[in-house]
Amino acid sequence: MAKPVKSQWDFGELFPREATRTVLTVSEVTSKVKGLLERQIGQVWVTGEVTNFRAQSSGHFYFTIKDVESQLSCVLFRNDARDSRNFIQDGRKVILQGELTVYVPRGQYQMRVTAVELQGVGALQAAFEKLKQKLNTEGLFAQERKRALPRFPQCIGIVTSPTGAAIRDVLHVIQRRNPALEIILAPCRVQGQGAAEEIAASIRLLNEWNSKMSPASGQPLDLILITRGGGSLEDLWAFNEEVVARAIFESQLPVVSAVGHEIDFTISDFVADFRAATPSAAAEIITQDVVASCQFLSAVNARMRELFRQRLEDKEYEMVHLLQRLQRTHPSRRVNEFLQHLDDLRSSLLRCAKHGVRNQQTDWRNLFERLQRVRPRQLLKQRRELLNQAQNRLHEQAGHHLQNCQSRLATLNARLRLLGPEQVLARGYSITLDAETGALIYSDKQVRAGQKLKTRLKTGEVRSTVDDG
Repeated sequence: MAKPVKSQWDFGELFPREATRTVLTVSEVTSKVKGLLERQIGQVWVTGEVTNFRAQSSGHFYFTIKDVESQLSCVLFRNDARDSRNFIQDGRKVILQGELTVYVPRGQYQMRVTAVELQGVGALQAAFEKLKQKLNTEGLFAQERKRALPRFPQCIGIVTSPTGAAIRDVLHVIQRRNPALEIILAPCRVQGQGAAEEIAASIRLLNEWNSKMSPASGQPLDLILITRGGGSLEDLWAFNEEVVARAIFESQLPVVSAVGHEIDFTISDFVADFRAATPSAAAEIITQDVVASCQFLSAVNARMRELFRQRLEDKEYEMVHLLQRLQRTHPSRRVNEFLQHLDDLRSSLLRCAKHGVRNQQTDWRNLFERLQRVRPRQLLKQRRELLNQAQNRLHEQAGHHLQNCQSRLATLNARLRLLGPEQVLARGYSITLDAETGALIYSDKQVRAGQKLKTRLKTGEVRSTVDDG
C-alpha cells in the first residue's frame, strides 16, 4: 500500500494541538494548598519576634512573628496555650509550636499556634550549638580517639550527686547484675552555679587517684561514669560547659556519659568514649559482659526490647497521625475558623462605620461652608450691585440707540429733501397740474382745449388756459 504523501500545508509539528487543561476555581486551589501544607508540613516549631499583636473581644490573638528577612501570620485561639498566652507581646522574642494552614477567605497561609515559649531556651540552644561546633572543629568528638570500654570492669568511678536519683538507679542496676563490682564515688553538684567546675574537678580527682594507685594498695579504676537524672535544658546545662568537656577529653580513663533521659543530648555525651541513654542504661552497659553466660536470654531480651521499641514507635506514629487527623476534622477547628472570619467581618464593619462617619462630617462641613458663602444679606448686596450695573448699561445703551436713531433720521431727512420737488423747482423746472383736480400733467395728451392748468414754479404759480391750436 502506497504511503500517503504529506501535504505541504500540514503544520501539525509546528503547531501541536492544545493539550486538555484543567481549570480550577480559586477556592479549589486554596483548598489544595491548605491540604498540602497540613499534610506535608503539619506541626512545626518557629522562632521570631512578635509584632502587630491584636487581641479580639472573642479571646483570640492575632499577631505576626518576623525575623530579618520574613514574617509569618499567626493566630492563637482562646482555648489554646492558656498557661503561656501572656508571653505574646509586641517586640518579644518567642518560640512557637503549631500547625501551618491556610485561612481560606483571604487565601493567606498562617500558623495556628498551640504552644508558646520564651526565647531564652532558644538562646541556650544557640550557645549549645556554638560550643558543639567549636569542640568538633578541635577534634574532641572524633571517633578515632574514642576508647573501647573494658569488657569485665572490676572497679569504676562515678561522678554524680550523692543524693540524686541517678546514683540510686545505677547502684540498683549494678547490685542486681554484678554485685561484685567495686564503686568509687566522687561526689559533686550536677546543677546550679559552679556545678560544672565541680564535675571537672571530680573527673581529674579520679584520674589522679588512679595514677597513684598501686596493685598492692587496691583495685585500679577501669572507667569513669558521669551521670545524672533527667531535667530541662537549664537543669542539664552544667554538662554543656567547656570545662567539663575538656576534663573528659583529658581523662586517662575511658568515660561513659549518661546524662538525662534518652532524648537528652549534652556536650559531655559527644566528648565521652561512650554515651548511654539513661543512668540505668549506663549501668547495664558497664555490666553487660558479666552476664555473658546468659547470651541467649540476653539476646532474647534485647530482641524483645527492640521489637517493643519499634512497636511503640509504630503505635506512636499511628497515634500522632490519628491525632492530627482528629485535629483537622474536629468541629472546634471549623468553629475557630468561623470565629476568625467573624472577627474579620467585625473589624471590617468598624472600619466601614468610621469611614461613613468621616464622610458625613466632610459633607456637613462642605454644606456649612456653602451656607456661609450664600448668606441672604450678602446675596442681596451682590444682586443689588448687579441691578445697578444693569441699569447703567441700559441707560447707556438707550442713549446710544437714541443718538443712532436721530442720526439716521437726519440722514434720511437730508436725502428726502434732495429728492423733494422744491429742489427740482429750484433748478429751473416747473410742475403742471390740472387746476381743478390737481392731477399732475405728464404728457400733452392729457390736456384739452379750454382746460385750466396750474403751473408751479420755485416761487409762486402761474394759471393758464389751453388754447385750441
